[in-house]
Amino acid sequence: MPAAAVVLAIVGPLAVAGAWLLIRSGRVSLWIANGVLMPLLGAASLLTGVVEASRLQAGVGWAVFLGLTAGAGLYAATAAFMAIAGRWPPLARHTESLYENRRDVSLSLALVVSALLVAPGEELLWRGVVLEALREALGSSALVPALGWLAYIAANAVSGSVPIVLGAVVGGVVWTALAVMTGGVVAAVACHVVWTALMVAFPPVPKAR
Repeated sequence: MPAAAVVLAIVGPLAVAGAWLLIRSGRVSLWIANGVLMPLLGAASLLTGVVEASRLQAGVGWAVFLGLTAGAGLYAATAAFMAIAGRWPPLARHTESLYENRRDVSLSLALVVSALLVAPGEELLWRGVVLEALREALGSSALVPALGWLAYIAANAVSGSVPIVLGAVVGGVVWTALAVMTGGVVAAVACHVVWTALMVAFPPVPKAR
């Protein structure tokens, strides 16, 4: 594995955690921090040459279809969960705070930044470079996806945001599983993009009684 990929697999997650610290402290906005960092990390991931699209014999098109379907399903599951648990005070408060950031920008800009820049960047880093670096270190061990998932949760837990952490826990499972099943990042990217776009355009936030 290229040394650049190893370095990125270490520095990238630390940069994500650092960005959340800056956002949490109010020093930089959510849109600027993630909108700049994640595309840069995604581009750097591609430049390492270790990221694969898909190893499915059915082709990349099937991986994209699988990801799009999974993204819609993940959004439906998220909406169902929020309908039940969304009024839990900590989750409700943090969700409202998270969507408050959405009011600072237009819907089109929010969709471009979150769905077209941040989501692909995350997948290229986490399900591309980080997973590949773990495979290089541990071989075909079942620990590879588990450790990649746990690292993803840990980096996002720095946000201190309940919905962000829950998204990392549940979404991380789905996106990691797609990457492992398809042998590449395309399905995970498609899933993450669809889920994020739906979450931004149609927030699954329960209406107050």
